[in-house]
Amino acid sequence: MFEVILCSMFTILPDYLFRRYGQGKRIGKEITLFSVWYELRWGISGCAILALSLITTIFYYHPSTSNVTLAFRTVTILPETPGRVISVNVESGEWVEAGEEIFRLDDSRQQAALDTARTKLGEIEAEITLAEASLLVSIANVDNANASLKQSELELARTLELQQRNSGVVTEQEIDRQTALVASRSASVNAAKAHQEESEARLNEQLPAKRQSAEAAVAQAEVEQSLTVVYAGTSGTIQQFTLKPGDYINPILRPAGILVPNRDDFDLVQAGFNQISAQVMKPGMIAEITCFSEPFKIIPMVVVRVQSVIAAGQVRPADQLVDIQQRAVPGTLTVVMEPLYEGGIDHIPQGSKCIANGYTSNHELLASGEVSGGKAVLLHAIDAVGLVHALILRIQAMLLPVQTLVLTGH
Repeated sequence: MFEVILCSMFTILPDYLFRRYGQGKRIGKEITLFSVWYELRWGISGCAILALSLITTIFYYHPSTSNVTLAFRTVTILPETPGRVISVNVESGEWVEAGEEIFRLDDSRQQAALDTARTKLGEIEAEITLAEASLLVSIANVDNANASLKQSELELARTLELQQRNSGVVTEQEIDRQTALVASRSASVNAAKAHQEESEARLNEQLPAKRQSAEAAVAQAEVEQSLTVVYAGTSGTIQQFTLKPGDYINPILRPAGILVPNRDDFDLVQAGFNQISAQVMKPGMIAEITCFSEPFKIIPMVVVRVQSVIAAGQVRPADQLVDIQQRAVPGTLTVVMEPLYEGGIDHIPQGSKCIANGYTSNHELLASGEVSGGKAVLLHAIDAVGLVHALILRIQAMLLPVQTLVLTGH
């Protein structure tokens, strides 16, 4: 409507003034309701062409969309192990801090496993104590065997010395007996040393490995028991939380509720623009939004990111080939915006539906002096007609209550 009125001032109005005052034709005489097309055909045709061109220019360089929402992040409240709830510490709609306990599951099974693992660890510690005592006994046995062997060797040496002095004093049988005794006690020394080495290997290698395995089992059991307590991973508000003691909860089939984190962590607005705006929408572009939850208010925004892909074209592995004809509806260009000024959307409820306008600005290009002549005039005109779209957005903001409450009846 505004575009047509504006264009008519440069086409229909001059045509009418020329025919009225230049040619002397009068309304109701030469210019009637039936002859208005013929009399003002040049003005009407020019107005239609100029209006269509102006509307196309406005909507192309200053795109608009009603597919806008204040996106927010949600965290599913979910235990890592199934179980029956024994206590609930929060209620739906309550604010929780990060690390605060939300609910607790029955941990009797995990506690039994932990007690078993700790008992096993205690048994291994006792085995280590016994192994240490056994090693001391082995060392003492080695010392005893060495002493007996030394004594036998000394007695054999004295006997051989006596034989050399007087061969009739010592018999051959006595020498053979003492020689066999030395060999026997030497074998006893070797056996005692082997037993000592076995005790050392058991104490230094086997039992420490078993203790590490038992400690790992205790740690695993403690982790399994800790999973029965669900804590808030981040600060936020509990929503859709109806869990009560006695309920059975499963991490696959039944989540407990939803945690909506603090909006400061994800204060973004997502908008879906027509694909034809892909060449216009750029990061740093200024935009404006007005939301259904707070009409009569225009919020300045800035584009921070333009998604490089369009969701309508995504393909996932499946057992059937994708027929492109099934995707006849084109997707939208996802644009992420944030408030131009800090706190600009703090008063807007998250998830609100909004209307957005983006505005192309060629000010820096014009100020650089790189363009001149007709192109500079064209860029000035493109920037100027953005005012029309800004005016339309403000009218939409004023009419939102009427359109929503009266005309649609919602």
